[in-house]
Amino acid sequence: MFASHTKKLFSQQNKKSIQMNKADLIDKIAKDADITKAQANAALDSFTDTVIATLKKGDRVTLVGFGTFSVSERAARNGRNPQTGAVIKIKARKVPKFKAGKEFSTKIASGKK
Repeated sequence: MFASHTKKLFSQQNKKSIQMNKADLIDKIAKDADITKAQANAALDSFTDTVIATLKKGDRVTLVGFGTFSVSERAARNGRNPQTGAVIKIKARKVPKFKAGKEFSTKIASGKK
């Protein structure tokens, strides 16, 4: 049991993790759309600003095949301070959610582009 758990842990650590930040995304959009980086940045900023403004109004944004951005209500609850064990009250709040669309999920699951 211990050996298989250790093997699994080490195999997960050896997987190469590639991350894309905003600058990388802007470069890719500019290249793919054959536009300048400034134009790609403006388009990306417009997209994110529009999604945020729409969610703030309580609406949702659906991109068919890609997914849906929405807002979920998280109820107030009691939690515990991990250092002291004292009960703390956690306020209710709204949190953003993203649910992947069927086409998006299928492409990720199959490993296809």
